[in-house]
Amino acid sequence: MQLELPPLGLKVKTCGLFISSGKGTHPDRILNDFELILVRRGTLSMWENEARFDVPAGHALILYPGRRHRGATPFGRDLSFYWIHWVFEPRATPPAAVLAIPQLLQVQRPEYVAELFHRFLDDREANRLDPYFASALLLQILLEVRREPASAEPPRGAALAGRAEAFIINHMAERLSAARIARALRVNPDYLNRVFREVHHMTFTEYLHRRKLQDAAMLLRESADSVAEIAATCGYSTLAHFRRLFQRYHGVSPSEYRRLNARAFVNAR
Repeated sequence: MQLELPPLGLKVKTCGLFISSGKGTHPDRILNDFELILVRRGTLSMWENEARFDVPAGHALILYPGRRHRGATPFGRDLSFYWIHWVFEPRATPPAAVLAIPQLLQVQRPEYVAELFHRFLDDREANRLDPYFASALLLQILLEVRREPASAEPPRGAALAGRAEAFIINHMAERLSAARIARALRVNPDYLNRVFREVHHMTFTEYLHRRKLQDAAMLLRESADSVAEIAATCGYSTLAHFRRLFQRYHGVSPSEYRRLNARAFVNAR
């Protein structure tokens, strides 16, 4: 007996990662495909017919078929973005959730979407990406892009949590603890923990490791630094401790994660 998978209604055409060389602009063209663009660095400025879009990092833009698309400004040297083209299958019913995605929006978890893109690109470059799995990955990317903020009202303590998060970013390579950060912010460590439970639904220590390991995953994907160098950059004093936590959080070792995300189609024009 074989399980028959339901049709998804989407067909992926092509996909890639654009990294600007500091020259050129988006081509002036009219395509028959939808295109999703997720900006990872810099700002992409484009026209769709007579509407201009300025898309900063962490935002996504959907371009529609049959419309004229062209660059509004030359590519900046710091610009990079993921892109994927798709069409809806003939006679298929498009997923209602996909049709409800705004054309321009801020992505709530851009690092998670970046991981999905890298898995897509890696499987494609390794010839492991069958059409159905490609459609399933695209659907997952689109659903993640349309994810709404958890709450319209910021929870109490959000401002303090934001200050703590900024401290973590600015001192990532150092040994951090709730006590040290609470002392720097002049609050009680127990209160800081209560704030993180309310804002992030986890303890401060859990948040700290998740944030460090997210940065580590990004460096494994996008840098040539060794695993030991990345562990030190993210504030882990021993490589064994870093590997153990990374395995627990990501389900694979740092080296295996890098291998899984190593291949990607990169274009610079």
